[in-house]
Amino acid sequence: MNKQTWLAGLSLLAMTHAAHPALLRPAGSLTASTVKLSDLFDDLGADVDRVIGPGPAPGGRIIVEAPQLAAIARQFGVDWRPASQADRVVLERPGRPLGRDEILQPLRAALDGVGAPADTELELPGFAPPLIAADGRAEIGIEQLEYDGASGRFTATVALSGAGITSQKIRVAGIAIEMIEIPVPAHRLLAGSVVRAEDIQLVRMRAGPMLSESARTTDQILGLAARRTISRGQPIARADLGQPVLVAKGTRVALQLQSGALIVSATGQAMDSGALGDRITVLNPTSRAIIEAEITGPGRVRVLPDSAPIIPPGGTRVSSANSGAGTVLR
Repeated sequence: MNKQTWLAGLSLLAMTHAAHPALLRPAGSLTASTVKLSDLFDDLGADVDRVIGPGPAPGGRIIVEAPQLAAIARQFGVDWRPASQADRVVLERPGRPLGRDEILQPLRAALDGVGAPADTELELPGFAPPLIAADGRAEIGIEQLEYDGASGRFTATVALSGAGITSQKIRVAGIAIEMIEIPVPAHRLLAGSVVRAEDIQLVRMRAGPMLSESARTTDQILGLAARRTISRGQPIARADLGQPVLVAKGTRVALQLQSGALIVSATGQAMDSGALGDRITVLNPTSRAIIEAEITGPGRVRVLPDSAPIIPPGGTRVSSANSGAGTVLR
């Protein structure tokens, strides 16, 4: 091969490489906050990572029309010419809303530092979470926090930053609502039923004036009796509970009188219902005398030492005689 033939072949090879134009990419998805040449054109060679400008915000898109594409190609030496004015590139940047918990967690920590209750539920009415990059992780700081302990209202500035995230500050306002865990009926409690462990479940509720008179712990209700029917899941007012009824009105009771070493027992009829320690009246069926007594157990009562029998018309008087041995009923 002579020198002229070799030069001609080299020239032809150079022309072949120079005649290989870049290809337009009609659409693309951005993973960064900037636009590169490679987002617009393929087959660029060494300039694929050349940054040409800022990209859209997460969740946004830009459209690069034919005239702008031609200008970019000329500026950066890309071998490309528009085939028509319809040539364009649509670039979208995926985004996701910032998770509510991502903001609530640092907000709650900041509120703890200014005296808010340890267990709170935060409300952010009207809050629209900003969009961040789909794969971005936000670094969140809380600034200018103002908190009113009486009402639970607060305002704060949420500062967002992080890789793939446009730094920004958002002003938020909300309410920190104190939550408490209280026992409530696991099913309907009927009036008179004694509360057992299996009747109760613990639930979280918003603290407030309505719960101020409610039982806060299971110890305050177990073993007590419902004075009225209590619906499932409702707070239990302490006033709606009492000692279980040990003596029912109209039932027979074991009547006991003790004075010193002498103990006298009899049978009577309860004129009232009552719980342990309650004072009720008891009828002596034989004498028809009515005596005040204290309930000491199921179906048992103790005549009070200072109780004076009440004799109805036509009844037999019941008296007592004192002696060194004690008291004897007559």
